[in-house]
Amino acid sequence: MADPSNEPASSSGVSEQASTPAAVAAAATPMREDVEKAEDFLEPDKKRRKVVRADGNKTEQKLEHRLGGILCCAVCLDLPRSAVYQCTNGHLMCAGCFTHVLADARLRDELATCPNCRIEISKTSASRNLAVEKAVSELPAECQYCAKEFPRNYVEHHEEAMCEERISSCKFSRIGCPWRGPNHERLEHEAHCVHPHRTGADVMEALLDIDARTLEERRLYDNVFDLLSYEKITFNDLQMKPYRTDEFVHKLFYETSRFSAFNNQWVVKARINSSQRDPTQSSERDMTYQLILKSKTTYPLPLHYLILKGPFGDMKVQPRIHRFEFTEQDNESPYLPLPLPDTAECNRLLAAKAINFRLIMFLASK
Repeated sequence: MADPSNEPASSSGVSEQASTPAAVAAAATPMREDVEKAEDFLEPDKKRRKVVRADGNKTEQKLEHRLGGILCCAVCLDLPRSAVYQCTNGHLMCAGCFTHVLADARLRDELATCPNCRIEISKTSASRNLAVEKAVSELPAECQYCAKEFPRNYVEHHEEAMCEERISSCKFSRIGCPWRGPNHERLEHEAHCVHPHRTGADVMEALLDIDARTLEERRLYDNVFDLLSYEKITFNDLQMKPYRTDEFVHKLFYETSRFSAFNNQWVVKARINSSQRDPTQSSERDMTYQLILKSKTTYPLPLHYLILKGPFGDMKVQPRIHRFEFTEQDNESPYLPLPLPDTAECNRLLAAKAINFRLIMFLASK
């Protein structure tokens, strides 16, 4: 017969065991595993599109602004104004920066490379990107006077002829009126301008300045016509090629082959920035040249000479007439500035393989 005293002990023992924390955790473990397995297959909540409000801190950029960052020059990081060149990998450069990179390589006696990918570039390997040029010309640009936006291919015409805020001068500036202001105020100023009512003595200073400029231009033409009356006149279409000096730091110079004129042998030599030690460190560049007599002469040669563009070159030069008397002891003229309009033209000549020009020489008869 079973002992009845054991039953309560057995039941109480079971209840005590089930009421312990370990027992509760053990009982709950299967339930948690079932929940976690179910959560593994739940789909995440659908993401909502981020909407940027107009009054927020961030605003979406316009298409033309994004294109402006893509089509900008790899060197100056600005949109090109005219021609656009690209390397064989497609990196873009405006015409000014392209010639500047080639000119720097010429001065350093190195191969020109793309500033982005360092691949070799030259006038033959690089090509123009006409699609980018047309795309850039249609992008908006801001007028510097009225701050309105126009297509880039129209904004220059707008600034020069159409904008009412462009800076203009009084029509009486030729007689000394110094007024300069917005174009829409010009008519009102001219209606009340006092210069038309001034006496002749008051406007004489302005007239003298005009006479001085006119006299300088007339003197140039008179000199040309006087030289054309000389008996001995010759011209040569020449080509200057780049060379290096034998110094420790090689300097770039240009020189022509020997050519004949007035039964003598001559050479034209040119240098950059008056033989500056490192012209690449200067943003302003110019060229100077000299005429050298290579053959011996027994009598002086009083010469007038000037450099022109010539039929085989496109050098933008503003001709100046120079005079020098060559003798056996003094057979080199001083270095004279090659009259180029700006630094960009000098860089363009440096980027070319050679410089073509025409030299006209006049020998005064004895």
